[in-house]
Amino acid sequence: MTPFTILFVADICGKAGRQAAAHMVKPLREKYEADYVIANVENAAGGFGITSEMSRKIFSYGIDLQTSGNHIWDRVEIIKYFDTKPKLLRPANYPTTTPGTGSHIETVNGVKIGVVNLMGRTYMKDIDCPFRVADRELAAMRKHTNLILLDFHAEATSEKQALAYYIDGLVTAIVGTHTHVQTADEKISRRGTAYITDAGMTGPHESVIGMEVRPSVDRFLTGMPIRFSTASEDVKISGVVVKADPETGEAFSIERFKEDFDLESFQNKNSDDEE
Repeated sequence: MTPFTILFVADICGKAGRQAAAHMVKPLREKYEADYVIANVENAAGGFGITSEMSRKIFSYGIDLQTSGNHIWDRVEIIKYFDTKPKLLRPANYPTTTPGTGSHIETVNGVKIGVVNLMGRTYMKDIDCPFRVADRELAAMRKHTNLILLDFHAEATSEKQALAYYIDGLVTAIVGTHTHVQTADEKISRRGTAYITDAGMTGPHESVIGMEVRPSVDRFLTGMPIRFSTASEDVKISGVVVKADPETGEAFSIERFKEDFDLESFQNKNSDDEE
């Protein structure tokens, strides 16, 4: 049995993050012999949302499916794009009348893989319960495949861990996103589910979760609504690689990665006028 390998690229943040993904996803896909590549893209446009043009470009970097979170609606134009791109997901626990879809199944090299995108509620928007929506989505998805990755976009570590126990054994992997700080708690449960609280961030790490340091510090010092802009120093690409049994969906391993990106060298060879 040949393992099925999933490469998950952590939250792509701003222009620097997009450039890192453009340069490094394909080499990483080759390095890990990945069958399927997923990226969270909700911060791709200047740290807040994503445009349709950016989404199209990110697919061309070697990414098969895009997930998101609470910032997905920050660029209004993305609403119409959802009608044409089912492989850009929004959290499934938004109301059913919300544009877009929160899950996707496709066949890759004869193997069906499912992806579900959920969002937490603790310190987040008060939307539908992610636990109950997980029940609904997984019941439908497991009729077609046991190989399922869930991107849980949530603030609270406790909520992420609780969901992991709640659906343990029902998914191949639960990858936490949103906080932009990679955690060191990756594990495989006794029932074969891979888990990490947060996959980290693809973007500038000399920052406060991707934003320029001084304005971020000043907002805490003054309490004023100071405008944020994305940073550009110490760019890295982060994420996890999960290997699993394509039939049972049980994970064999989960490995986190964080690699440096030479942004200055890339910028000398490429132009990108978008924010």
